[in-house]
Parts: sequence; C-alpha cells; structure tokens
Amino acid sequence: MNDQIKQIGERLKGLREVLDIPAEEMAETCGVDLDKYMKIEQGEVDITISNLMKIAHRYGVSADALMFAEEPHMRSYSVVRKGQGKSVERTKAYKYQSLASGFADRKAEVFIVTVEPKPHAHTIYKNTHEGQEFNMVLEGTMELYIGGKTIVLEEGDSIYFDSSQPHGMLARGDKPVRFLAFTV
Repeated sequence: MNDQIKQIGERLKGLREVLDIPAEEMAETCGVDLDKYMKIEQGEVDITISNLMKIAHRYGVSADALMFAEEPHMRSYSVVRKGQGKSVERTKAYKYQSLASGFADRKAEVFIVTVEPKPHAHTIYKNTHEGQEFNMVLEGTMELYIGGKTIVLEEGDSIYFDSSQPHGMLARGDKPVRFLAFTV
C-alpha cells in the first residue's frame, strides 16, 4: 500500500486518540465494520474521499488535515495554478487533485480526478455520501454507475446528481479518464 494511504491512516488514528473516539464509532461513521476500519488506520486498506469527508464533518476538522496534514488558511480566495493542486493518490487507479484545499471553511470540495483503466474490470466500488455532486469529463470516457443505471460520459459531458445514490465510475477503454468533481 502506498505511503499516502498509510499517512492518512495515521492521521485518523491520531484524531481518534486525541478526541477519545472509540474505533467502533469511527467505523460506524464510515459505514464499515470495525476490522476494516482498523485496517484503514493501519494503512492496509484504502479509505474513500467521501468517508474522509464524513469524518471531517462529524468531528469538526478539515478534510485537508486528514488528507494532506495541512489546514487551509485562505478566506477571501485561493488560486490553484495548473497542475499545482494538492494531490492524493488513494490507489494506483485513482488520483485526486484538490482545487480548493487552500480555502478555509469551504462549502464544497472540488477535485480533478484521474481514473486509470482497469482491463477486464467487471465490478466497481459504489460509494454514497451526503449532498450533491457534479462531474464533468475533461479527457477520456467515463462509465458512471448511479442508482442502478449505467451512463457513459464522453469528453465535455457532465452530470449533476444526488450523491446519496450509490455511484462509482470506471475509465472506459484503454485510456485514463480525467474529470472535474464538485461535491456540496
């Protein structure tokens, strides 16, 4: 497992210990069993961005502190130059580049997400989280699963949806898909 996933696990464990939160409560917040949550803290299993946001929201910390070990400071505006957003590579298949990490107390999360193609992929991890989400394909082709439907989005296509619906995506074909993801 990569170092970033281990570091996120360490920060989660630190948060839990500082706030004296039982591991069972953290697991419940994420909607996973205790064994899986403990593996997340140990850096053996990946945690979804939406679960990091659930923890951040519930315990009053920034998602940036959990993902990047940094607190945002900007309050009027925050500029991110091309290719300069804070990055977290959760797995070899997913890379998240935050476009809003410098702005404190923000109401939305904005990422450029890159999903590598998985030859012969037939199953997809489906995720749910509070709020709404907007995705716009910048490059490649995305196969999006939402609420029991499959939707194919090409470069320039976008979708806005209720993110409490189970959803997930794959890169279609042999090229990565890059898309803008905006969650509120």
